[in-house]
Amino acid sequence: MAKPARPRRSVLYMPGSNARALEKGRALAADGLILDLEDAVAPEAKQTARDRVIAAVGKGGYGNRELIIRVNGPDTPWGEDDMNAAAASGADAILLPKVESAEAVCRAQAAMDSAGAPADMAIWCMMETPLGMLHAEDIAGASKSAGRRLACLVMGTSDLAKDLQAAHTPERLPMLTSLGLCLLAARAFGLAILDGVHLDLADDEGFDQSCRQGVELGFDGKTLIHPKTIETANRVFAPSADEVDWSRKIIAAHGRAEKEGQGVVVVDGKLIENLHVENARRLVQLAEAIERLGS
Repeated sequence: MAKPARPRRSVLYMPGSNARALEKGRALAADGLILDLEDAVAPEAKQTARDRVIAAVGKGGYGNRELIIRVNGPDTPWGEDDMNAAAASGADAILLPKVESAEAVCRAQAAMDSAGAPADMAIWCMMETPLGMLHAEDIAGASKSAGRRLACLVMGTSDLAKDLQAAHTPERLPMLTSLGLCLLAARAFGLAILDGVHLDLADDEGFDQSCRQGVELGFDGKTLIHPKTIETANRVFAPSADEVDWSRKIIAAHGRAEKEGQGVVVVDGKLIENLHVENARRLVQLAEAIERLGS
């Protein structure tokens, strides 16, 4: 099971052309910000958005939150310049749109290397097309070959629904196959994975339910389109105090049992094995990382 290197409960898209939004992002409680040069930016504003995002990242002041720049695709007029600028920006990661093959990951890594990107700058992949779903294993598997920078898959459920000609239902039944394929691929190769956005900003109950479904499915967090949703995502995707207390209890009990040569232990009537302890350690580490983040 992949262990999140850092909390990614809430990752907010911010249009790169909006200087006010980029400034406001410094004070938001999101775990991460996707500074967008792609879908959220009109063609005539692409260069302005790139300049503003690079300047904002260079200025700093975002605290410990993760900064990700979503670039335009390499087959667009802006893709190469986006990649070169982002690679030298000091951001934590570059988010690639509409990834459909392992080759796309490897080409992006080569471009980042050529542009002098630091070794710890990661690649994130948007999973948002039917072909991307069918190639999820190959894409995630790039992390074991040439794609050493690959760290996270991001579900693009809006574009996916359009391509599938599917409806956005509250239970997201048309999406479950795609979500499951990408979750399997991410976990098989030790990657983080983020759930897609919830489009109806007036539907607070629906958003809460979507977050809870994301937790149940196994996502690390949710991508967001408005700051008003940050608090809910942070709350739902964080382990509760009871979960953390229980996790620490079974870690301690299992540790005592191991010292006595026992592989299993019963705690409050529940059989605890190593697999339960591994998950407990993950939850405790996540809770501690959230506390360090200051939210």
